[in-house]
This record gives sequence, C-alpha cells and structure tokens, in this order.
Amino acid sequence: MLVVLIEDQILAPHQVCQSCLLADQSGQPRWRQGQLRCGQALHKLAASQPDQYQCMMGFRIANIE
Repeated sequence: MLVVLIEDQILAPHQVCQSCLLADQSGQPRWRQGQLRCGQALHKLAASQPDQYQCMMGFRIANIE
C-alpha cells in the first residue's frame, strides 16, 4: 500500500496525487512493477524501513506492506 508522508502525517495518495499532473488517469501515483515512475527511490537507512520515494512534486511516498 502506498502512503504519502508529510512531516508528521500519513496521507492516502488520492488526497495528494489527485491534483498532480504526473498522476495516472485515476489520480493515483504512477506505480508499476514495484517502482514509482513519477519519482526516485531513496536510500534506506535501515533494512527494516519500507521502500521510500521522492516524487517529482517533492512529497515522500512509502510502500508499506
């Protein structure tokens, strides 16, 4: 499940991505084959952390399983 991390908040992607020009037709992040296509992967500080990405609009997106 993808979530958007903003300071001390965790938001659903549809709350943020719906107005993004880089989102897909349904207003969701462009997530394909386990990678965020509208952002870049960030390095993990610990193996226990979920995969995190920096989207092109500046938000941090995490893949929580």
